[in-house]
Amino acid sequence: MTPAVILVTGATGKVGRVFIERLLADPRHQGTRVRALCHQRVLPPQPRLEIAKGSIADRAVVRAAMEGVTHVVHLATCKETPEEVMDVTVKGLFWLLEECRERAGFQRFVLIGGDAALGHFVYPHPIPVTETQKHSAYQGCYALSKVLEEAMLEQYYVQYGLDGCCLRAPWIMEKDDFRYTMTFGEDVFGGPRWRDLVPSADAQRYAADGTVPVMLDPAGQPVQRNFIHVTDLAEAMVTAIDHPKARQQTFNIAMDEPVDYRKAAAHLRATRGIASVDIATPYHSTWLDNTKAKFLLGWRPRYDLAKLIDEAWNFQRSPSDPRTVYYPG
Repeated sequence: MTPAVILVTGATGKVGRVFIERLLADPRHQGTRVRALCHQRVLPPQPRLEIAKGSIADRAVVRAAMEGVTHVVHLATCKETPEEVMDVTVKGLFWLLEECRERAGFQRFVLIGGDAALGHFVYPHPIPVTETQKHSAYQGCYALSKVLEEAMLEQYYVQYGLDGCCLRAPWIMEKDDFRYTMTFGEDVFGGPRWRDLVPSADAQRYAADGTVPVMLDPAGQPVQRNFIHVTDLAEAMVTAIDHPKARQQTFNIAMDEPVDYRKAAAHLRATRGIASVDIATPYHSTWLDNTKAKFLLGWRPRYDLAKLIDEAWNFQRSPSDPRTVYYPG
């Protein structure tokens, strides 16, 4: 059997780096080679890792990178960057899918999608969100791009019988990310930007003493928001590469329960004596149901609320590992 060659787009990002490390360490993939398609940054060399350079919006780059490839793991994305989002999301994905369908030995396309395609906490979700829910992008180009990605891949199933799957992930955490989602400081990771929701003097005091926010919905109830740790997502990705039941399927890859901001605050108070403050927001609770992935793939997330919090607050950065955020979320 010919060894697999997996093209990974967005390989230098948070998920790409962890996925490649996990895949190359897996005994089941001892003969697998990875080709990382890098644009602005490059991965350090290691055995069984090849580097291709260029933009996926360039058809010639994609064609060269796809030579001999049996699988694609598509991670490349744009945030709220209207000038680039169509080049990456539509043109780049189109060139990838065209190359995949034209290659006789191609086996599977794995798309890493996002719950932005379902509006995550922007819209009310009164029942658990399953893979059958209708797409509902919120305002801006990023959420629209996640809808377009899923729709394009699904149509290649219909048009050409392409073997693929979509792993739909919520907000992806690693290291001390979660701690920085809960700060009133200028260094907050993602949104909301808590310091903008309180008087400036309060924000400075909360940032100084480590007070954390309890996000409330319009009815005054604590919001439940979905997260996934990067190692749990990487495990699902390795599983989906060749799992027979992943063919042409979409899976929600999330923690078993969303983070309840009230419970998170209670855990921090009980374990670290950290204070909290209620913050009224227009956002809503969402429960991303991961039952399908557990049932069909046998995948299980290892991170729950306590583990996510404790690892983030216990994490100690070395001088060689500065906190660098290439995208806001």
